[in-house]
Parts: sequence; C-alpha cells; structure tokens
Amino acid sequence: MNGAVRILIVDDDHEILKTFSAVLRGAGYVVDTAENGRSAIEKCNADFYNLALIDIRLPDTEGTQLLTALKETTPKMVKIIVTGYPSLQNAVEAVNKSADGYMIKPAQTEELLEMIREHLRRQQEAKQYSESKVAEYVETRCRKLQSDEKQSSTEP
Repeated sequence: MNGAVRILIVDDDHEILKTFSAVLRGAGYVVDTAENGRSAIEKCNADFYNLALIDIRLPDTEGTQLLTALKETTPKMVKIIVTGYPSLQNAVEAVNKSADGYMIKPAQTEELLEMIREHLRRQQEAKQYSESKVAEYVETRCRKLQSDEKQSSTEP
C-alpha cells in the first residue's frame, strides 16, 4: 500500500521535519511538510494526504485546533498528534477533536512506522467497506429498476 500513500508532517522543528521525512521516505511513503497550521491547510486544500502527523504546538495555532480545520478539508485523512508536551489534557482534547492517534516525542522509529501502518490499514479497510456498500447499493438499485421496468411493461 505504501506506493501512493501521501503523508503530511506539520511541525515547526526543522530537525523533526528532516528526521520524520527521512524515515517515512525510507519506508516508501510520499512525504510533504508544513511548518505551521496555515501552510498545512493550504497544502491540504491543494493536494490529498492519507495521513498527517501534527505537532501539538505550532507557531500560529494549536495542533488540536488544526485537527478541526483539517477534518473539514480532508475528513478521511488520518490525523496523529505528535507532542513533546504530553499531558492528559492534551490527549483528551486531541481525541475530542478527532485525532486518530497520539504519540510522544521523541518517537521511536519503529513505533512511529507501526502506528502509521496500523492507521493506514484501518483507513484502507474502511475505504473497501464503503466501496463494497456503494457497489451493493448500485446492484440492488439496478435490480429494483429492472423489476419495476418489467412490471410496468406487463401492466395494461
């Protein structure tokens, strides 16, 4: 699944951007970065991302506020909060604002990759389920229309 998976890293720490980018590119993901919330929103309006890693503290907004904005631009995108300032309050707020995950910096490479793989697997399963439900609906609707057509052609 890695071939076309696009990940946006939102963090104002250049070392984090550089490290996460290298790790994720090495794992085969297409990576883009944003240093603040405004840039992240602009990028999400211009491109599609499967997943975003979002710092909790950004220069122009809180990561939890960015979650809400990104939910509107890309509702199906997986959003993981990554923070060097862990607290129960941050975690609860992140979950309440639709974060799909919460990770503490410094993140271990394998832990980061495993969390991303797991969330992308769930995202893919949800997509396949939705597609199968749409296909099921279309098939059922076609049968109903054919049945109605047969019935109307046999009526006087």
